[in-house]
Amino acid sequence: MKISFLGVDLPEGKTKYNDDILIKLTEKFAPKKVSPFFAAFVKEDFINADCIVVEKDKILDFLILDMEKVDNRIANSSDDAEKAALNKCQQNLENEIPACDIDFTPEEYIKIKELAPLSLTPTLIINRDLEVNDLIAKAFDKSGMMFFYTAGKQEVRSWPVKKGSDAVTCAGKIHSDLARGFIKAEIVNFKDFVTVHNMAEAKTQGFVQLVDKDYVIRSGDMLDIRFNV
Repeated sequence: MKISFLGVDLPEGKTKYNDDILIKLTEKFAPKKVSPFFAAFVKEDFINADCIVVEKDKILDFLILDMEKVDNRIANSSDDAEKAALNKCQQNLENEIPACDIDFTPEEYIKIKELAPLSLTPTLIINRDLEVNDLIAKAFDKSGMMFFYTAGKQEVRSWPVKKGSDAVTCAGKIHSDLARGFIKAEIVNFKDFVTVHNMAEAKTQGFVQLVDKDYVIRSGDMLDIRFNV
């Protein structure tokens, strides 16, 4: 994830997310390899960002870039529906509401997305400096992302994925072959797994589910994919 920022004191470059779940899974499995999630902080590279973090006092400095773009488009548009969507966008921007937080109809959203205002990217407004770890978590949530996990003696790893993703999509994040040959997935959520000693006990306690490809993965789910290619 690339996080762009304005008015916030952050270290540029890649920063490891200190994930409590990953840490506890590492303690349980003592794997040969641990693969944490890294966020990349880039100052004011808004166009290429997955999430934008802006200090509250600087929000107008950021949103004015969108206001100018919207103004120009309104002046040159002959589409009444587009103009209505743009005017709605402009009114909210003037009230310091980024485009990502405006309640557009699906039709309005299509019109606005064509213009690609910067603040249509998930924009997190903060009123104080946060610890980097907390900020990554908030930016992750703002972007509609979550983590699922794979864990064993060889490797413990966190995987970022969009909230609402199904089991086969998550399998594909691990490897395309797992999605192509997907049969079933064994799922146990960390909040249940942490209460037992190992996976065998998790199964005995009934915490492990065997699910199909359309099962919606929850934040904190641990996956073991059954596949055949």
